[in-house]
Amino acid sequence: MTSGQPGTGNARPTPTGAAGESQPATTAAAGTPTQPARTSDTAPAGTIADQSPPVGGDTTGATPNGDAGADRATSGAASKDTARHGDKQGNAAKKDDAAKKDAGQGGTATSDSTATGTDASENSGTVDGAAKDSGAAKDSGAAKDSGTTKDSGTTKDSGTTKDSKPAKDSDPAKDVKADGADATDKADSEAKPVGPERWEAFASAPEPRPSIFSRAGRAVGRFLIHEWTLAALGALALAVLMTWPTLRYPRYTLPQDYWDPSLQAWQMAWSGHILLAEPARLWQSNTFFPELWSFAFSDTLLGYAPAGMLGSGPEDAVLRYNIMFVLAHALATLGAYALARQLGAGRIGAAVAGVSYTYAPWLLAQAGHLHVLSNGGIPLALAMLARGHGWSLRHGYRPERRHDGWVYAGWLVAAWQLSLGFGIGLPFAYFLAGAVLVTAVLFFARRLRTGQAVPFGRRLFAADVLGGVLFAGVGLLMAFPFFKVTELHPYAERTIGDISLFSPPASGFVTAPGESRIWGGLHEGARAALPWHPEMTLLPGFVLYALAAGGLFFSVWRLRHRLLLLAGVLLTMVFAMGTRFFDGTFTYVPLFEHLPGWSALRTPGRLMLWTTLLLGLLAAGAVTALTDRVRELTAQRIPSWPGPWLRMATLLPLLLVTVEGLNTTPHPVVPTQPAAMRSAEGPLLVLPSNQSLDQHVMLWSTSGFPDVVNGGSGFTPRQLDDVRRVSQSFPDQTSIDYLRTLGVRTVVLLRGQVAGTPWEITIDAPVESLGISRQEVGEAVVYRL
Repeated sequence: MTSGQPGTGNARPTPTGAAGESQPATTAAAGTPTQPARTSDTAPAGTIADQSPPVGGDTTGATPNGDAGADRATSGAASKDTARHGDKQGNAAKKDDAAKKDAGQGGTATSDSTATGTDASENSGTVDGAAKDSGAAKDSGAAKDSGTTKDSGTTKDSGTTKDSKPAKDSDPAKDVKADGADATDKADSEAKPVGPERWEAFASAPEPRPSIFSRAGRAVGRFLIHEWTLAALGALALAVLMTWPTLRYPRYTLPQDYWDPSLQAWQMAWSGHILLAEPARLWQSNTFFPELWSFAFSDTLLGYAPAGMLGSGPEDAVLRYNIMFVLAHALATLGAYALARQLGAGRIGAAVAGVSYTYAPWLLAQAGHLHVLSNGGIPLALAMLARGHGWSLRHGYRPERRHDGWVYAGWLVAAWQLSLGFGIGLPFAYFLAGAVLVTAVLFFARRLRTGQAVPFGRRLFAADVLGGVLFAGVGLLMAFPFFKVTELHPYAERTIGDISLFSPPASGFVTAPGESRIWGGLHEGARAALPWHPEMTLLPGFVLYALAAGGLFFSVWRLRHRLLLLAGVLLTMVFAMGTRFFDGTFTYVPLFEHLPGWSALRTPGRLMLWTTLLLGLLAAGAVTALTDRVRELTAQRIPSWPGPWLRMATLLPLLLVTVEGLNTTPHPVVPTQPAAMRSAEGPLLVLPSNQSLDQHVMLWSTSGFPDVVNGGSGFTPRQLDDVRRVSQSFPDQTSIDYLRTLGVRTVVLLRGQVAGTPWEITIDAPVESLGISRQEVGEAVVYRL
């Protein structure tokens, strides 16, 4: 196809890209002028040819040979005015065309891409302004030889190939520029860069991609310096130091005494062993034979069963107990720290709350009660639930921070805490129930008052429902065996008289136990005035009292929150006094009579745990306000001195709270397991038998877990009382017949324990006439019935 009308010549623009390279160029005949393109010959619909410049700058793509100089002379002024405009549009066209080429689209119209069957290059090569805006040729919109612009020249798209000679009367200087434009057009059409970027040599070298080991190392480094990693490690290190020398000889010593710790070491060992061997027999333990539901005779520490699955025998049981003893302190510190941080306290303030909660002086008297010290799940679960619901004491309710995953985790930790025992878990369960009720009432009250629904969400509601069902299910499963024990042994229930024996007076709140390194010796006289000082020395710490009092006046908490915390402190103190506060008529007695399971709690003073936690939160608010103020002061000083000293001074409350928690807890050596216990066949009875010695027997029975008649717990079954009474005359026919009736097959008499007992005389008596055998095994005598 040819361009123009018949008689105007055979000039045909060369297509761009590969098509332009494959077809030979056709030059215009010498002396034959090329007619201007008609309007109808412009680019087809859909191109940018309609955006060509006005007539003043619109000339043909190739001038007649004899008129080139005249055209330049006559249009010089116009070209000067339009050159800048053409340059700008040409540059814009170049950028657009390059972007299209990078995207896989040609910046020019090829000979076989027209919508009407006419050659696109044929239509675009006649009008210089159309070439500028249509994108048919990258640089044709800036041709200078056209008479209007500066850099157009004789481009490929205007009918001249890269090797074609310039027109006869063309200006050589202009032709040089045209040749340069042609070269640029070819490079652009081939989508190849002309040369390196001007400033590329000055650019910084790209960083090499780190290897998988480098990325793993960075991830580990970020994990190690994270706040919660440091908090956990700090809590663990502090627990080791504050409980020292618990881990000095962890296989042979126990903290405080070796009675209740021996019982609890057996509990962990039994739960781990039986869940692996015969889970259905969990509550029918190997002690108190032949009693049923004997594992529910006291708090079970069932939540530590996974630890009980590791190791076997008494030494491993003692080691396990000591490790869990230290970890319980670490978890309590971390849990209280997490709660204070979630509520809005700073790091140092939260650390004060964590340390004061874990190492309060009154807890030193509970060093032999692991189920009391295992309280870290309480603040940790509350922290998780508060975070999942997007709530904090300092910032209130923030719906955008809700996360149902934390809600599930909080209910799971709460259920685990309940599985450690009802002595601490039951008040926690009632607290959660009350908190849910109060929150629901406030939620609907606000909705009625404002007429707007507070954002909550179905997922969060489902998490609370499922989590609450899980918590309640664990509670019911744990409570069922205890109800069976009460049914079988109704005399095991507590009475108000029992509660009165352990109810502390008001002086107990300022009296420290003898294990306190700071106050123990100074309070010896005050302890002597208490009826049962191990459960009545309830000092949470004088430093904690002072910090909490300061928190009432200077704190980051709002005034109403401070008053609520103060009310909680006073209320829990009143309940901790049991029947000592106006006989408990309006406080403890209604709980004892109406709340299910509350009657099993014989030691009201352990409610001091909640008092300590609330005091710690008040103190955390005061210390956080202090650290914030110090930070503001140091930021305003130029230079910052004495800023470092002021910041170090903010650690003083934490240091004082820690020092007040130092202890002198004894660590006696656990009695060695008799050799006879390693090989004795059950069911067996170990004599002498009493509450204290039987706890050792329970620990010794962890070698194989034979059934034993002995046992120590919160109450003594009547059948065990009968066994102890009848066996006082052992070995005689009456006691032998009675033991055979119970199913006992072996009796172990310990020589080291018979001093001052009836067996001191009968231990060497002959037994052939009684139909039993007698054998010396180490320091014990073994009778086989």
